[in-house]
Amino acid sequence: MSIWQKHQFFEKNTVWLMVGVLVVVAIGGIVEIAPLFWLKSTIEKVEGMRPYTPLELAGRDVYIREGCYLCHSQQIRPMRDEIERYGHYSLAAESMYDHPFQWGSKRTGPDLARVGGKYSDEWHRAHLIDPRSVVPGSVMPGYPILAETAIDERLVPLNVRANAGVGVPYTREQVENARIDFRTQADPNSKHLDAFLERWPSAVVRDYDGNPNKVTELDAVIAYLQMLGTLVDFSVYDDQANYR
Repeated sequence: MSIWQKHQFFEKNTVWLMVGVLVVVAIGGIVEIAPLFWLKSTIEKVEGMRPYTPLELAGRDVYIREGCYLCHSQQIRPMRDEIERYGHYSLAAESMYDHPFQWGSKRTGPDLARVGGKYSDEWHRAHLIDPRSVVPGSVMPGYPILAETAIDERLVPLNVRANAGVGVPYTREQVENARIDFRTQADPNSKHLDAFLERWPSAVVRDYDGNPNKVTELDAVIAYLQMLGTLVDFSVYDDQANYR
């Protein structure tokens, strides 16, 4: 019996065809999934990565609420044109504390994975309030309301605690001091500054929105944007170290 005649058996018997498909899919699934049970993590450990500070976390929530991920991605692919424009390709570790991740699927605007430190706080303030004042051809809507809206500080520790509950490695001290740390990061003159920097060594403290009287949603969003892509030092990162 030729191979073609054997194939005809499956074509003429739909039940056996379905059984054959299930067997092939099962084998493929086992080959793909089984090795994961012997791995502690599928995400490489990268020096410098840390959970979001309470202020950055609040900014990320505003970013999600306003639908920024619909027009901006946070995933630089390992392609020459993207690397030359945006910088080093994105690492899985850079999204390990995101719930949900912000990779995005569309770029009406540029990728933001490496936007941290690229522009000044003043530029971000102007851009968020009136995008066309700094980018004349922008189609991005303005968000002047962010500068007028103070964040409800009562929700800050709840937000940190919720993220800790899904696996983000916040320490007990970070959770307990979330509300204080939230205010401190936007106030360089805070009496809690030393304690804040001890808990968050790589965090940047400054008045992001230029209004020292209150911590606004603009403070939080700019703090979040200015952190993106700054935690990993790619000048010393070894992309071969975690190859298996």
